[in-house]
Amino acid sequence: MAEALVSTILKQLALLTTQELKLLCCVDKEVEKLISIFQAIQAMIEDAENRQVKELAGQDWLDKLKEVSYDIDDVLDKWITTRRKFQTKKVENASKLWKKVCSCILFDCFCCKKISLRHDIAFSIKNLNETLGVIAKEKDRFSFSLTISSTSQLEHQITNFLIDLSEVFGRNNSKNDLMKLLLTESSEAPILSVVSIVGMGGIGKTTLARIVFNDDKVNTYFDKKIWVCVSVPFDESKIAKAILESLIGVAPNLSELETMLQKIRESLREKKFLLVLDNVWTETPNSWEQLKDSLKYGSHGSRIIVTTRKKSTVEIMGTTNMIQLGELVDDESWLLFTRIAFFGKAKEECENFIDIGRKIVAKCKGMPLALKTLGSLLRLKTHVEQWQRVLDSNLWEKEVIEAKLSPPILLSYYDLPSKLKKCISYCALFPKDYVIEKGALIKLWMAQGYLGNEKMELDGENYFNTLVMRSFFQDFQKSEYDDNIIQCKMHDIVYDCIQSIAKNKCSYIEFESPTMPQFEMSMRSIRHATIKLPSIPPYILNLKLRSLVVETEFDDFTLNTSLSKKLTCLRTLALNLGCRKANLEGIKNLIHLRYFELHSFDTIILSEALCDLYNLQTLDLTDCLNLKKLPQGIGKLVNLRHLLIVGTLDLEYIPKGVERLSCLRTLNKFIIGGDGYNNKACTSLDSLKNLKLNQRSLQLVLRYVRDINAIKLANLGSMKNLLDLVLRFDMLGDKRTSELILGVLKLPSNLLKLQILGYGGRSMPFDWKVSLSKLRELQLCVFSACEYLPPLGKLPSLESLTIYSMHEVVRVGNEFLGIENGVTSIIAFPKLKFLRFLELAKWKEWHFETSEYTDEDSTIFETSEYTVEDITIMPCLRFLSMMFCPELKAIPDQILRTPTLQHLEISYCNILRESYETEDGRSKISHIPKTTFRNIFPGYYKRKLQERRWKEQNLSHRKDNNLLKALKLKRLKNIL
Repeated sequence: MAEALVSTILKQLALLTTQELKLLCCVDKEVEKLISIFQAIQAMIEDAENRQVKELAGQDWLDKLKEVSYDIDDVLDKWITTRRKFQTKKVENASKLWKKVCSCILFDCFCCKKISLRHDIAFSIKNLNETLGVIAKEKDRFSFSLTISSTSQLEHQITNFLIDLSEVFGRNNSKNDLMKLLLTESSEAPILSVVSIVGMGGIGKTTLARIVFNDDKVNTYFDKKIWVCVSVPFDESKIAKAILESLIGVAPNLSELETMLQKIRESLREKKFLLVLDNVWTETPNSWEQLKDSLKYGSHGSRIIVTTRKKSTVEIMGTTNMIQLGELVDDESWLLFTRIAFFGKAKEECENFIDIGRKIVAKCKGMPLALKTLGSLLRLKTHVEQWQRVLDSNLWEKEVIEAKLSPPILLSYYDLPSKLKKCISYCALFPKDYVIEKGALIKLWMAQGYLGNEKMELDGENYFNTLVMRSFFQDFQKSEYDDNIIQCKMHDIVYDCIQSIAKNKCSYIEFESPTMPQFEMSMRSIRHATIKLPSIPPYILNLKLRSLVVETEFDDFTLNTSLSKKLTCLRTLALNLGCRKANLEGIKNLIHLRYFELHSFDTIILSEALCDLYNLQTLDLTDCLNLKKLPQGIGKLVNLRHLLIVGTLDLEYIPKGVERLSCLRTLNKFIIGGDGYNNKACTSLDSLKNLKLNQRSLQLVLRYVRDINAIKLANLGSMKNLLDLVLRFDMLGDKRTSELILGVLKLPSNLLKLQILGYGGRSMPFDWKVSLSKLRELQLCVFSACEYLPPLGKLPSLESLTIYSMHEVVRVGNEFLGIENGVTSIIAFPKLKFLRFLELAKWKEWHFETSEYTDEDSTIFETSEYTVEDITIMPCLRFLSMMFCPELKAIPDQILRTPTLQHLEISYCNILRESYETEDGRSKISHIPKTTFRNIFPGYYKRKLQERRWKEQNLSHRKDNNLLKALKLKRLKNIL
């Protein structure tokens, strides 16, 4: 074998010329030289960007330099990647005889593949040197520095300075007026009132609407609240789909407008709703009428809020009341600006900036967005000269304003360090009004090399927080556990500025251009593209794309070998295909790929070639419903940091080799077992102990568990950062194993949210109080054998409890409170605020055995075993919901008398509803501020339950099996 290898190598060498052999021998030195040149180019580009080079010749030269820097990056990445893959294979094959023989006979550089690599790299470097030579001759016309001289530093402060959104500067009267229009009942008012908030961009329309939308009084008054970003164009079908998704909790797989409108009518019937249509631009009356008619099926008192810049839109929307927002007056502008700009500064220090600060505020002309942006920028400036430069900047010039660009946003952008400019410019890849997931955005930045090498995620958090402090993002959604931002948006004006800055690098392509030749010419420098077209346009394949996001609507997607060879520069590939098929046979050619995202409802088979993507950092397969198996060689992805597989309903197991992924930080779903037969291919739960996972959430699916000891060895209790755990039992009918697992499972002490699904045991051998002392939210769903509820009253921090589909529960009593022997005083469920019971078909009695003292504040709890004095039950309860409990007769008086109870909901519980419609029953609930009853005719629930069970039994014979499963799970999630 060694002789054959020598012969092959000698044949390859014979084909090379003397010059080529010299190139091969000097490749290592040339690569080192190229790295040095690359670093110098990056420094020069940063210097040019910091100086805001404007002359056309300088911009053209700079663009050429950027283009060649991309090519250098590709060459170096290819060289480093292939070298490291060779080293990895050398270690793996060290024990093989033929490998030892080869190493004795040949030098490392004379391996066939290495010769080919060196040959390619050598000639690439030669061509790059020639290109650099041409560019270098033009450099002397520009005095660029090779050192980074930017004074801007990356801020690491926590974003606690952000203005509380409950405060509205200069808008208190407008807020009060809007609240009155929403909450005041009038018999003369139309069935559906439309309130329009009108004002120019950046004036605060969306902020005002958002504050009112989140108000507690509004939450109590309306049954349903819906927020839809409209923007341009006014697409009635798109808006109807968004409304329906908000109502039913899942994106409807519908295309016909009339079908969606019918679903909206059904969902809104007899419900009082608030709908916000944000950023409406339409001037076509007919585009709104059909949708508006379907909204009239809600109950009297429903409202629509419209935010718009155009007064012509007000009339088209059928506005009944209008709120006009104008510029802030001087005092209000100054107050808003100083709240941000002077944050953390001493009063004496602030006095030095007052005069120049007032001049800057005057330039903002009462626009809240501009004041907030400049306040965020100047908060970081400690010298008067820095404030003066902002005031004197040429970005305030007339041509900038006439181009509808915002000088404050441009000032803030150009003050950013170079890496942060790249990060915020990358957001131009998204469409307007896009909900940006912070975690996903950081992973995209990682893929493009904008972050460091070791603590990339931490760097990304710091970068994101800095951009938040600079007011580039808004409309934050924060984690339910802390104040960490998880989602955000960009304001329209910010987005337009970033689009203008990044238009030559990032592009969102939704419509074919009517003048394609000119369009193609303007796109030659595009490096990042999002495509929402039936297929990939041919001109896209001529670009050296580093990011490609595909959102096809009609055709299947095929990444064959010929196509992938035209996309070899990709660092990011995201395919959001809906129900379309995906053929990914050519993915092995994408050697630079760091981020791969695939979402599809259709059947997917991932090729083993995926495991050759040595550089892959993020593999996102969220909601790939029909994915059954991960590639068996996944352990080869040694640089993988994030494996996201939540929503893969049919995934059978986690392959062996995952435990070797030393870089892995996120594995958000783990399946124990496999297909029941091929267990040699499956890893076990104890492999988690080898990983350095640093994640907040985990789905743990217990399927074919044969080794209970593996549950112990996994040591889940050591995962200190784990806050949210879903524990799913898929062991149908295996009651004993379910109980054993729960008996040995050690959960993290910091756990805040726990969801247990499909538990098959009769009892729950679990020390609730000790194990889950910090637990805030608990959901127990689809328990097939439990006849009694566990002692959940012990949980000291529990705030939300949902009991769903416990088929065998007939009675709920003292055991639910978790009272122990010898206790004389107890508060059961001391912090519980939200309590929901859904689909307990056999539940008939809910009764606590208590007798009252003469003292109204005390009760005695009596059983045959012990007596407890001074018992308090659910003292903080605010919301109680009973749904689909057809046999239940009454709710304990101790709970109904809870003074904090604000809302009682009884839906589709005929016996229970009837008991509170009597005179005696009404007297028990008359003190509760809000009561909601939904009626159902006799036999309806029983028939629906039979239909549901029949569908579940026959689900495997249906073509859309997994789609139905997904819809069902998302519906459950929405209910919970």
